[in-house]
Amino acid sequence: MSLIEGLLQTSSTVTLLGTVLFLLVLYLCSSGSSSEEQGQEPPGPRPLPLLGNMLQLDLKKPYCTLYELSKKYGSIFTVHFGPKKVVVLAGYKTVKQALVNQAEDFGDRDIMPLFYDFNQGHGILFANGDSWKEMRRFALTNLRNFGMGKKGSEEKILEEIPYLIEVFEKHEGKAFDTAQPLLYAVSNIISAIVYGRRFEYTDPLFTGMVDRINKSVRLTGSASIQESGNMDSFYHDDNLVLSVGNLFGAGTDTTGTTLHRGLLLMAKYPHIQDQVQEEISRVIGSRQPLVEDRKNLPYTDAVIHETQRLANIAPMSIPHTTSRDVTFQGYFIKKGTSVIPLLTSVLQDDSEWESPHTLTPSHFLDEKGGFVKRDAFMAFSAGRRVCLGEGLARMELFLFFTSLLQHFRFSPPPGVTEDDLDLTPSVGFTRNPSPHQLCAVSRV
Repeated sequence: MSLIEGLLQTSSTVTLLGTVLFLLVLYLCSSGSSSEEQGQEPPGPRPLPLLGNMLQLDLKKPYCTLYELSKKYGSIFTVHFGPKKVVVLAGYKTVKQALVNQAEDFGDRDIMPLFYDFNQGHGILFANGDSWKEMRRFALTNLRNFGMGKKGSEEKILEEIPYLIEVFEKHEGKAFDTAQPLLYAVSNIISAIVYGRRFEYTDPLFTGMVDRINKSVRLTGSASIQESGNMDSFYHDDNLVLSVGNLFGAGTDTTGTTLHRGLLLMAKYPHIQDQVQEEISRVIGSRQPLVEDRKNLPYTDAVIHETQRLANIAPMSIPHTTSRDVTFQGYFIKKGTSVIPLLTSVLQDDSEWESPHTLTPSHFLDEKGGFVKRDAFMAFSAGRRVCLGEGLARMELFLFFTSLLQHFRFSPPPGVTEDDLDLTPSVGFTRNPSPHQLCAVSRV
């Protein structure tokens, strides 16, 4: 090794060591300060330089780690995803206080650079400010005009049910994956609303749209009729296309996944399936279930709600951000801080649910067997960012679920027992069931 090479190697080693020492000093100094003038920040595990608390998180199920951390640090605490500081809200009372009682403070969306690069702040799901308010108002008004959550939506669902049942019947009781036809059926409802038509399940255009559910979609119709001529208007193609894309995506994945989970749970717990089918047969018989039947099917309604609670489709919600400096439960949270309302901690809050980790329909039943609402049921989130299509989703879940349970008995494939059915979710932003097959045996 030459003298120059030796000096260069020594210099790089010293530089690296100096960088590490600098980061260590910076870390120790920053971890000890809490900005006394502003107030104490929420506690949390000590982060490593650059990595934050990433090594402490189960990256496949981060919501589980966060829930465990809440038991140590309390219902409001801080974690670092790399260098990014995030405040986590855990438990029903804390999440409700933030999202409902202090909705203005915690109502903004935390838009990651990746999403901003994609939508440039347009649409509904990843948008803030006046544009978000106007697009949300516009979407709600028009969806209601098209019958969302009302008789018009019910008619569209009732028209779709025979197509879904036909697909199930074609398997003649043999095991198959129920996920895809359920997604297609649910997606056809929002398609009928926003596009004015349903699609065949074999239509490559439709299946491609469902498969690319969070990618851009095109609006039909003339651009000259959507454009207002005002360059500052929110009603331009980018905003409208992304808004429709948000509605299409949100109107497909969560409801379809919940139904998928519901059928798996019925096969897993046949005694609960028995009670659902007994109630449907006794109250409805062989006619088509209608929305108005819900009040006379308390056990079935309770099972659907309990399925949503246990399915826990969006355990970490979609991150919020504080719109201004906030003092919350005695802690200071700076404006623009990312906030995770940990919905899994609400839906599994052991101070609110008697058996938080098992399918327990009695959570939603009174002593006389009547259906009861539970305030801690936040399957659709809460506050300003509550699910836009909650009314439609509730209707879809009830009509599709009751119709399928009326026509079919769901069971594991031959050679597989109920105990073998795996409820472990697959890795992803939403908690989809792991791939599996079920037998749908006709009851008619």
